[in-house]
Parts: sequence; structure tokens; C-alpha cells
Amino acid sequence: MNDVQRPDTVVLVHGLWMTPRSWQHWVAHYEAKGLTVLAPAYPGFEIEVEALRENPEVIANLTVPETVDHLAGVIGRLERPPVIIGHSFGGTLTQLLLARGLGAAGVVVDSAPTEGVRVNPLSQARSLFPALKNPASRHRAVGFTPEEFHYAFTNTLTAEESRAVWDRYAIPAPGYWVWEYGLFANFKPGHQDTWVDYSADRAPLLFIAGEKDHIMPPSVNRSNAKHYEKSPALTGYHEFAGRDHWTCAAPGWEAVADLALGWALEHAAPLGRGAAAGI
Repeated sequence: MNDVQRPDTVVLVHGLWMTPRSWQHWVAHYEAKGLTVLAPAYPGFEIEVEALRENPEVIANLTVPETVDHLAGVIGRLERPPVIIGHSFGGTLTQLLLARGLGAAGVVVDSAPTEGVRVNPLSQARSLFPALKNPASRHRAVGFTPEEFHYAFTNTLTAEESRAVWDRYAIPAPGYWVWEYGLFANFKPGHQDTWVDYSADRAPLLFIAGEKDHIMPPSVNRSNAKHYEKSPALTGYHEFAGRDHWTCAAPGWEAVADLALGWALEHAAPLGRGAAAGI
């Protein structure tokens, strides 16, 4: 691919319980490689972590469709289709964006699943339980305690290291999203907001999973990737040994960032469309 066709921009999509601040290392890392890097916030999340903690109403009221529309608007204003990289629920959003025909390539890191992925490991249920134990949380912004965060996100770190991450990065998540698109999504009739056509063409997509991830374990990501078997587009899967859900900033994050970018640039489709290949 020549320089005219090569993507020159990376769009980083954050996940739940996080803001664009979670990408700060990747932004600098990719900018040093000469790329333009965008890390758009969800609508209303443009304020700092500390302000969101004080004003969680904007979190509680957010919907998936308006978030996808907002991100699609950011991407649609670019001159070239970008590489889209999403972490956790940002991986779900990335899949929804690719399904709209956006992006030259996509990478999802420790992705939350799109509709139809029925693998629910015990560690995932335990990680999400704090948001699901009270039905009233469905209409609230729901946060993790430092101890809950340590289990769900940063289980390869010490308690002290995890607390530092929680202090700097963690915010509540929309309880509605966890209830609607978490463990119970596949028991509801009809298509939900996270449905994609797994047989359709789209830009190449790589799933990256972490062996030690509790909240989105490798089995969830493998199942999500295999759902695309009937698509003519390229779908890949890579698993990192010893890595947890906080893979975007835990020690050794550079290897994850470099694999994601290298794969995306190697396989990027000039017009944002994938070529036929298997997992």
C-alpha cells in the first residue's frame, strides 16, 4: 500500500469505566510514529475524570446509538479511512463502526461482545456482579470500588498499583449498558443496539485478548471472532500471555500497541473493505 492509500490517522475508542485518558500512553506512542491520533470521548464525557465522578448523570443517561453516531461523525470528517482501535466496550463500538462501513482496519482489545456471543465465564459474571446485584442500578451510573476494580481490570497488579490506576482513571459506567448488553442481552427477543451482521463485508478486524483478563476473558473474544466466519472480510485473533484487562497501560503495553498498529497497517483496506480470509 502506497503512502496515498495508507491510513494516516488512528482513532482510539475507550471502554466503560474509563475515559480517553486511558489512552494517554498510546496517543503519544503513535504520534511519535508520525500518525495523527484521535481519542474521542463519548458524548458528554469530554470533561475530566474528576468532573465525571462529581456529575455522573451524563453517564447514566447516555445511549449506545447516540455514542456510535457521535463516533461515526468524528470518523466521517476525516479525509482517509482511519485505523479504529477499541478497548473493552470500545471494542463493541468499533465493531459497530466497522459494520457501518467506516475505517480502513479495526482492532479490538479485550473486547466486550456484540449481540449473539453467548460465552459467559465465571470470572466475567463475578466482575460484572457489582453492577448487576441491584436492579435499581439499571438506571444509574455504576462504579467499581477499588477492590472490585482490582479484580475486574487490574488483577495482575498489586493492590497498591491497582489503587493508583483506579484513582487516576476510573469513573462509573452506565448501568443500563451493563444490564442490556452484559450477561442478559442474549435472552431478549429481537435485535439489540449491539447487533451486527456477522456475514457482511467490512474492513479487516483483529481481536486481541489477554490470558488473565477477568471481565472479558479470551473465550469471549474467541467466540466473538468466530461469529464472523461467514464474512468475506479478514478476521484475526491474537492472545497475549499473562495480560489482564488493563492492557492499555499495564507494564508491557507497548507490545500490545505495536501489534495492534502493525497488523492494522499491514492489512488495511484502501477503501475500508476487507479481503476474504479465515480466522
